[in-house]
Amino acid sequence: MKYKRIFLLICDSLGIGNGQDASSYDDEGANTLKHICDACNGLDIPNLEGLGLGNLGDFEGIYPLRSQLGYTLKLNELSSGKDTITGHFEMMGIHTKKPLITFTKTGFPDEFIKLFEAKTGRKCVGNKAASGTKIIEEYAEHQVKTGDWIVYTSADSVFQIAANENIIPLQELYDACKIARELTMDPRWKIGRVIARPFIKNKDGSYTRTSSRHDFALKPPAITVLDNLKNNNYDVIGIGKIADIFANQGITKDIKTINNIDTINRAIEIAKTDFNGLCFVNLVDFDSIYGHRRDPIGYGKAIKEFDLQLEELMRYLKPDDLLMISSDHGNDPTFKGTDHTREQVPLIIYSKELIKPKQLPEMDSFAVIGATIADNFEVELPKIGNSILDKII
Repeated sequence: MKYKRIFLLICDSLGIGNGQDASSYDDEGANTLKHICDACNGLDIPNLEGLGLGNLGDFEGIYPLRSQLGYTLKLNELSSGKDTITGHFEMMGIHTKKPLITFTKTGFPDEFIKLFEAKTGRKCVGNKAASGTKIIEEYAEHQVKTGDWIVYTSADSVFQIAANENIIPLQELYDACKIARELTMDPRWKIGRVIARPFIKNKDGSYTRTSSRHDFALKPPAITVLDNLKNNNYDVIGIGKIADIFANQGITKDIKTINNIDTINRAIEIAKTDFNGLCFVNLVDFDSIYGHRRDPIGYGKAIKEFDLQLEELMRYLKPDDLLMISSDHGNDPTFKGTDHTREQVPLIIYSKELIKPKQLPEMDSFAVIGATIADNFEVELPKIGNSILDKII
């Protein structure tokens, strides 16, 4: 074992330009980070810049360095799809060859909706692909009057249920999601995630989604690197929505958070403790608050906040710690639509003991991440992805 602790931070949706097959997804030209930098007239993020992020593309304000503190490389996604589940599963060794089913164009079939209504005792409204904030604005008052569920989907393989916490109790919403998850195990409707989307009405009449979101995901279809770590008595600490994404499989400790800032604060707390294994972190705000809502300025501010917190986290890293920073897909906030974009993602690798880090060649699977982690802890390697542990010197 080379490193006792590995911290894997996933900046959800922070893509860095066309994936090799972007044209197959009608996503040519998408570049999440570049277009955020352009919209913000450059980003001042000295810690990510120092690690070498600027060497991975033309990002205004993030400069390429001759001497960088971390190893950097671009990763392409091997799996079919561009959603959270597919991206995270691939990182941990699962190749999704057939895209998860979606209902973007049609909404969910009447048979499914009627079954869901019968089992939950409430009618549904919406049932279309929509922005979460917009569909809440559209149907929130209807829900007050009728008690109907607000249901919607997107370009992802999801069934989302929105409910005002003051109209429908939170536990009832979670119970309804469990019912939907059970129904969507039917092959005809087998989606990646059912998502609880609670919200509240503000005094000014606007609506805010709360931090009580909960994802009910498909279980990984095969053993992951997380399972192999857990089965070999290593710690696997999930912070943010990691445990939800993996349906709690392979997780030894689940830490829920309310936003990106809270998420990194919790990671910093974990860095102050003694553990042996993986701390796996997802920063969902980049995607859910700024990417889908097409807010490049807000996204840029969030990256700067992350960069400031990253400096503090790095202070608590020990010589035998490894930090990895990556993403699961793109979500260009300047691109058409409101959905994810098929992009390459960055992989930044840092340790205080690195001798002469540099940029590494582009690689063709997110599973490089899991393979490297598995190699470090000497557990079974995933069937996809090549470890680069021997290159980290």
